[in-house]
Amino acid sequence: MGEPHQQPVVNVVGERVGLGPLRRDLLETYQRWFNEFQTLRTLGDMPRPVTLEEQAAQYDAIATGSANQVGFQIYERATWQPIGTCALIDIDHRNGTAEFVITIGEATHRGRGYGTEATRLALDYAFTALGLHDVMLKVYAFNQAGIRAYQKAGFKEIGRRRGARRFAGRRWDVIYMDCVADEFTSPVLSEIFQPDSTRPGSS
Repeated sequence: MGEPHQQPVVNVVGERVGLGPLRRDLLETYQRWFNEFQTLRTLGDMPRPVTLEEQAAQYDAIATGSANQVGFQIYERATWQPIGTCALIDIDHRNGTAEFVITIGEATHRGRGYGTEATRLALDYAFTALGLHDVMLKVYAFNQAGIRAYQKAGFKEIGRRRGARRFAGRRWDVIYMDCVADEFTSPVLSEIFQPDSTRPGSS
């Protein structure tokens, strides 16, 4: 287990992970994550060196605030260690839709259920706090661990783009999955986003 960190600002707290704002002081950590080809292989990005300046520009694009994207830092609750990031992008408030992306940057924390819980917390935010109806994602057919995690979080396959991803000398399908509000049970935020109880004696 890693060394304890000071508890950061968090917005949504689950059993094992918490979600909070992205942090400028973690830019070098983000750069390290996105320079590891093991991380990039499931993201669709071309494997190449990522400079600190490029990472800072990407951070600024989210941190300056935008109505169509929300980024979160993922923390392991036991130590408050930053272990990854996730985001809702292309948010369409009129139609109630968005796309979800996630990265568990710390390799030691992959395959341990952190990504699944972080995904559920992000969906809780999307449906309960933002009032969205449908959140979708794209995942490559070779990413079996990711597919299982998304299914556990509540996503279902809705279609495929056949052979649209070339990896390890062969072609793989791009799988489209989505989760809708009507099929999702809020794990945390439903206790917050509700009317105050009627006080005794109030009219």
